[in-house]
Amino acid sequence: MPELPEVEITRRGLVPHLVGRRVETVVVRNRNLRWPIARNLGARISGCTVRTVERRAKYLLIGCGIGWLIVHLGMSGSLRVLPRVTPAGKHDHFDLVLDSGMIVRLTDPRRFGAVLWAAQDPYSHPLLADLAPEPLGAEFDAGWLHASTRGRRAAIKTVLMDSHTVVGVGNIYASESLFRAGIHPKTAAGRVSLQRCERLVSAIRETLAAAIEAGGSTLRNFVGAEGDPGRFQQGYFVYGRDGEPCRSCGAAIRALRQARRATFYCPHCQR
Repeated sequence: MPELPEVEITRRGLVPHLVGRRVETVVVRNRNLRWPIARNLGARISGCTVRTVERRAKYLLIGCGIGWLIVHLGMSGSLRVLPRVTPAGKHDHFDLVLDSGMIVRLTDPRRFGAVLWAAQDPYSHPLLADLAPEPLGAEFDAGWLHASTRGRRAAIKTVLMDSHTVVGVGNIYASESLFRAGIHPKTAAGRVSLQRCERLVSAIRETLAAAIEAGGSTLRNFVGAEGDPGRFQQGYFVYGRDGEPCRSCGAAIRALRQARRATFYCPHCQR
């Protein structure tokens, strides 16, 4: 958490408040995030006008004309649009101060997030340059998934969470997508046929689109840019439902550990 839907929801919430606004300054209360915030960031960005807010994988890209802010929410972060006078809390590490009298505030209890500066094309930044296709884009299709999994013995659930296979499909949405596709999470990726890859690609797109429509998932900290929690967790098929009846067949949902992460599946619906 947050995964692709939560980052996309944040992006959409930021656009009307950021695009066309001038950045007056930044406030850095704790620069020691996953990577330190540059000490001269305020001098670089003050006076710039925000031109666009984009997303690549789980990264938000804020275009400022002379460069880009690259923001990652880490495992517990959120970006909220607030009045400038809003008091800062213990975990409020960074504010982007706008000429509208509003701020964009990064709250990150675990400090695994990031606020980076790229003077050039952000898509060529080392963190983004080698990423796989977007799951909702045309480049991600059954042919790509089938080709990229040939010869791989790792479990398909683990492979889906590899950003060199597809970006943004984290733990929650990998479990949910595999349920929709009827594929057992421990199946070796290299054994998933082209036909099943077609089902899986469709399931990933359906799952992510439904999550975005529902405002994402809120399990602990996540809220959108305007402070609204997500609702998608209310309709999970398998995630977090160990021992509960499958919504399709009634069998008890099971849990297992894969790559130190919890996986949930239906033993009857997923083969």
